[in-house]
Amino acid sequence: PDLVELIGRAIVDEPPLAVKEGGMIRDGFSPDLDELRKAQRGGKDWLAKLQQDEIERTGISSLKVRFNSVFGYYIEVTKANLDKVPPHYIRKQTVANGERFITPELKDMEGKILGAEERSVKLEYELFQRIREEVLGQLATIQQTAAALAQLDVLASFAEIAQITDGRHPVLEQSLVDERFVPNDTSLGSKVLGLESTETATSDSRLKTQDSSQIALITGPNMAGKSTYIRQVALLTLLAHTGSYIPAKEARIDLVDRIFTRIGASDDLARGQSTFMVEMSETANILNNATPRSLIILDEIGRGTSTFDGLSLAWSIVEYLHNIVGAKTLFATHYHELTELAQRLPRIKNYNVAVREWHDAIVFLRKIVEGGTDKSYGIQVARLAGVPKEVLERAKQILVNLEESELTPEGNVRQPRRQQERDKLKQLAPPPQMDLFG
Repeated sequence: PDLVELIGRAIVDEPPLAVKEGGMIRDGFSPDLDELRKAQRGGKDWLAKLQQDEIERTGISSLKVRFNSVFGYYIEVTKANLDKVPPHYIRKQTVANGERFITPELKDMEGKILGAEERSVKLEYELFQRIREEVLGQLATIQQTAAALAQLDVLASFAEIAQITDGRHPVLEQSLVDERFVPNDTSLGSKVLGLESTETATSDSRLKTQDSSQIALITGPNMAGKSTYIRQVALLTLLAHTGSYIPAKEARIDLVDRIFTRIGASDDLARGQSTFMVEMSETANILNNATPRSLIILDEIGRGTSTFDGLSLAWSIVEYLHNIVGAKTLFATHYHELTELAQRLPRIKNYNVAVREWHDAIVFLRKIVEGGTDKSYGIQVARLAGVPKEVLERAKQILVNLEESELTPEGNVRQPRRQQERDKLKQLAPPPQMDLFG
């Protein structure tokens, strides 16, 4: 309060930007400054009276007393009135429209005015420095107050967005132009000491915690919205932990110790790390540090290497997250073979992003629905991206050869590639095994 009172007495309501040009200290704060200002104002009043007196004495109605930084104060007379200039005027400068003059009386007052102004500005800056020292003496208190105000500002912003309903991505929904953001439900649980702990964020239906799972395997084509959905869950969880309202109609979110994400791909060429190496390093960090209280967001793990290598790693990672880590996990993938894990492990559930096929094209519905999918719609997505028609038609032919009935060199019907992959995975997958404690 004492600092507020000091600033209130000393500093004007609208101080200038510059601190060395005067005009920031209130009248009445410093008697010495008031005296100098009085001299300044008295000088200005004297100049105004001088101009009026000279107009009446000379009969030159356009006569002006002016100032510039080169000549100081002077009397300006237009060319049409030069014949009326009194003899005691001292010519100082000729300009386009007339001439400029000074008088001994004017120069004497100029010294008084400018001297008072210079001393006034200097004294103001000295007073400002003293006030600043007083402020610095209470810096810790000011910083505490600023921190409290910042927190209040954030909480006030949270209150503003409390109007939001429905479950949506808090950032992306603001930038969509051509389509409406589609809300989605999420139901996840974690394995904590053998107990199921449930985390749910929903947009348009009542919570069904008994249907929750620890790992949600999400399949669907590119551009359908898998990445947006899993990021949305992470963002809503983070917002809830800050105390913010979240853009969901209804939510119950467990406390999480950390949010781990592996999203996107980027090479670290400067350190000699490939995209796949970066991906595996980040995945290793998650597997080594996550706890049953963590939330894990994984997007397209294993895509940076060969199909079998990537699929095998993704399969093993999901098993490890289920059997060892026990954290809530959203796992978006193009490996449709992983959906078989939902039949093998109890806390895995399959979801997919709904699409509709229409005249050899697809429409993204942006809705997460239960169940797996075994279609990638890669050629349809390529069409949406603008790939030439000739390329698309040839890709269809190749796809038929690869997935349906291509002949082997011996003339036998080759087994579809996807079925080959499934058979190999069945061989690799361990047989079901009961938990140690039943």
